[in-house]
Amino acid sequence: MAEPKKQNRGPGFGRGPGGPPGGVPGEKAKNFGPTMKKLFGYLETYKISVIFVVIFAVGGTIFNIVGPKILGKATTEIFTGLVSKVQGGDGIDFGKIGQILLFLLGLYVLSSVLTFIQGFIMTGMTQKITYRMRKQISEKINRLPMDYFDKQTHGEILSRITNDVDTLSQSLNQSATQIITSVTTIIGVLVMMLSISPVMTLVALLILPVSMGLISVIVNKSQGFFMDQQKYLGDANGQVEEVYSGHNIVKVFNKEKDVIATFDETNEKLYQSAWKSQFLSGMMMPIMQFISNLGYVVVVILGGYLALKSKIEVGDIQSFIQYVRSFTQPIQQVAQVANMLQSMAAASERVFEFLEEPEEVESTKKPLSIAGVEGNIEFDHVRFGYDPEKIIINDFSAKVKQGQTVAIVGPTGAGKTTMIKLLMRFYDVNSGSIKLDGHDIREYARDDLRSQFGMVLQDTWLFKGTIEENIKYGRFDATHEEVVAAAKAAHAHRFIQTLPGGYDMELNEEASNVSQGQKQLLTIARAILQNPKILIFDEATSNVDTRTEVRIKKAMNNLMEGRTSFVIAHRLSTIRDADMILVMKDGDVIEQGSHDELIQQGGFYEQLYNSQFDQSA
Repeated sequence: MAEPKKQNRGPGFGRGPGGPPGGVPGEKAKNFGPTMKKLFGYLETYKISVIFVVIFAVGGTIFNIVGPKILGKATTEIFTGLVSKVQGGDGIDFGKIGQILLFLLGLYVLSSVLTFIQGFIMTGMTQKITYRMRKQISEKINRLPMDYFDKQTHGEILSRITNDVDTLSQSLNQSATQIITSVTTIIGVLVMMLSISPVMTLVALLILPVSMGLISVIVNKSQGFFMDQQKYLGDANGQVEEVYSGHNIVKVFNKEKDVIATFDETNEKLYQSAWKSQFLSGMMMPIMQFISNLGYVVVVILGGYLALKSKIEVGDIQSFIQYVRSFTQPIQQVAQVANMLQSMAAASERVFEFLEEPEEVESTKKPLSIAGVEGNIEFDHVRFGYDPEKIIINDFSAKVKQGQTVAIVGPTGAGKTTMIKLLMRFYDVNSGSIKLDGHDIREYARDDLRSQFGMVLQDTWLFKGTIEENIKYGRFDATHEEVVAAAKAAHAHRFIQTLPGGYDMELNEEASNVSQGQKQLLTIARAILQNPKILIFDEATSNVDTRTEVRIKKAMNNLMEGRTSFVIAHRLSTIRDADMILVMKDGDVIEQGSHDELIQQGGFYEQLYNSQFDQSA
């Protein structure tokens, strides 16, 4: 076998490597502290914004806390006026009450303005962090080695970019401000309560141990469920993405029931973890409210007694009850924040794990410009295995001179495509070397090396954009005339003209609005436009009809003139004119020479060549 074994078992059966589905840790939130420390590292860039958020959040909260105390003064004024009226006095002083209420209104307006400003700053800062993370993830993808993508499902990677970053963003935006306001409220309310009555404050504080005990139990219980929720959400996304991209295959093999059963299994796990985490999170509010209501009863009874003894004013009872409510509310918010922090930590871990994946090691020792490349290639005792313990290329050696056309043939799994991947440095050899013009290709940066190659694969890839943009993918500075010339050379110009919009026609995301053969022609035109020193054709004409293949072959011959070219082919009749044919079997070159020389040898190549005609007969 010449290709890496993926963990996938077909559409809908995506799994990560050596672990739980999707490759996500499922036991607990690993390293909560270090993860939060990394997250705070992102906040350091916005120190000034954080300071303003704290100032405005504290200011808005303090002005809000003072309100009940002032409102209590208004209540006391009303009570005093009523008593005075009964005793034959002047009664209620509405002017003074009006002044108190206007002052209170001003405080609340100022508090709202400060809260709005801090929310505006915090939201902008959070979105900047989210943007930065997504940008880093996008850039990270291009620096990861190819074997990472052999082990991870596309849906799992997309889940980290979308779901995990969104969870992190929302949790950070809500939890950061809630922590500040909650702590400020708890301290401020405690001070105000003590200023009214230390005895009533002590009674009110008796609910704290009960509240904190319940919060601790619920948070510890829900922590694991939140992690499971993130894990199975990523797994479900991976399955959905695979089934969507392979929908036709699922239909052809009548695997709908199997796919649905697999998804139902994952969805059930997601459901169980999600409802348990949400249920436990939702339990905190009614439990806290019940405990708070018990506290109100005790406070009201004690307050009435102290008012009768003239230890406090009547308005103070009202203020104190409001403070008790304000005191328990931030405790509830702290409990909610604790859950959000667990969810945020779980999402952050997955994002940071991705960002910390080992990257391709780049050691640039000498520049490589297209002007200085001749195109001499040497495979010197190459040994390679996708898994170092399972070698599939044992001892590959071959020399290719500048301008030669080399065909690589052999049965499926012989290692043909693997050799091309090694040549492009998608993977590095385990031992031996591949040399370009006498220099080991590992001495060059991958970007410089790959810029020398033009590649046309059997599996076409086109992106959402115009036909001209797709052809210009390797050379965005090309003119329209150069694009047309490349399309004509690839025999694609005629069919492009028949399409609505011609070169400006936009391909959809799957490029399904053109045929498979037309896709192949466009990728060949792309390679022609790039005008590289070395060409690679991996079954490039397998998806076109015989007549078109002949025309493309002529265009390829013109393109390959003076360039080193590698052609992988199963139809041996298409590579009879190659300067050298390398015959591979089980990862080794067992024969090499021209077509006539190999036929005269009467070896494995002759058997392959004749077997095609025997089968067709």
